[in-house]
Amino acid sequence: MPPSTEEEAAMDAGMDMDIDAARDRLVAAVLTHVPFDGWGNAALDRAAADCDMAAETARALFPGGARDLINWHSRWADRRMMAQLDADGLEEMRIRDRIAHAVMTRFEQNAGDREAVRSALSFLALPRNAALAAELLYRTVDDIWFACGDRSTDWNFYSKRGLLAGVYSSTLIVWLDDRSEGFEETRGFLDRRIGNVMAIPKITKRARKVGAVATFVPRRLKAFRTFWPARATRG
Repeated sequence: MPPSTEEEAAMDAGMDMDIDAARDRLVAAVLTHVPFDGWGNAALDRAAADCDMAAETARALFPGGARDLINWHSRWADRRMMAQLDADGLEEMRIRDRIAHAVMTRFEQNAGDREAVRSALSFLALPRNAALAAELLYRTVDDIWFACGDRSTDWNFYSKRGLLAGVYSSTLIVWLDDRSEGFEETRGFLDRRIGNVMAIPKITKRARKVGAVATFVPRRLKAFRTFWPARATRG
């Protein structure tokens, strides 16, 4: 008797989970090799050996090489961040403290792999990778706002993410070179920059008064509005 549609769907879901788990394992192993081999097949082949996996199998899981590896690493880091924030419970925190905690959680989970993160940023800074860089940044700040309780679907949805993207990006650069105890320099910088995010309601109000909201929308925010819908409607 052939499997039912429901059984086939369950089998497919199980295979997808196995593939995702294999990608997670490979990316975790790749991180130790990136400082020496960069993001690409050389590091992936070494990671495959570490995971007792054939290099051909590993390359089939990341056919796009560096692009696919960096993409998956970012998504993997976002998932780990969200799981940690869910465990921490942010309900009792002020909104600015939630944001700061979320950003630092995202950074600290990569504390031992800062050179790999730096290498990924260099790759994403290339003009041909601009779209991927914007997508990964958008998804991270979207996850942060969602974890912090934001459920807006109007113009504020995009303005919050656009401004947090600037805060996140600039703080990431500080964090990469921060040698202070407990990343105190990064925390101080982040706290100051979060003031930009908390000023959103005032910016919106002033913009609407003069009837020129578009002039207050940064270029990155316009890209967010153009290419990626609200979480409620995205896949």
